Amino acid sequence: MRNVPALILRLALGLLMAGHGSQKAFGWFGGPGPEGTKGFMEMLGLKPGRPWATMAMASEFGGGALTALGLLNPLGPLGIIAAMSMATTKAHWGKPIWVTSGGAELPVINIVAALALMLNGPDKFSLDRMLGIKLPGWLAPVGLVAVLITVLYAGVGTPPAGDDEEPREELAGDPEA
Repeated sequence: MRNVPALILRLALGLLMAGHGSQKAFGWFGGPGPEGTKGFMEMLGLKPGRPWATMAMASEFGGGALTALGLLNPLGPLGIIAAMSMATTKAHWGKPIWVTSGGAELPVINIVAALALMLNGPDKFSLDRMLGIKLPGWLAPVGLVAVLITVLYAGVGTPPAGDDEEPREELAGDPEA
């Protein structure tokens, strides 16, 4: 029975994260698409924006899809942890925790859920288990160190805003907003 809760969590987190990433990667669901995502990354001080946008799109969409499928664990949860760690430190840092105040409440929940799935390992209903795929155990800790190094390289906190306007993803790439 412990596989059913893991399946539910994996599907919910993975599908929602893949959908969130598809907004950036493909402009689906009212998202900004690649150009808007590039602009948003630059608004956050991540320059040049294109490589950071590519990493965000890959980690959110790819990490979400792999997590939903239960394929190549721990790579999917690591992608989610990477994207949400960057969001926490670059877009939400220094604000009260609650999302209603612009805080990192939701990214932190996503990080914790992805970490739980990664530590749990592939559930009975995952493609990893069905196909007999087992990646080396050292990938998870090495991946977490890589995430930490990337976040530290990017720097913690948002860039100083000239007009005190908070960077908003939906405004990136829209010159009239």
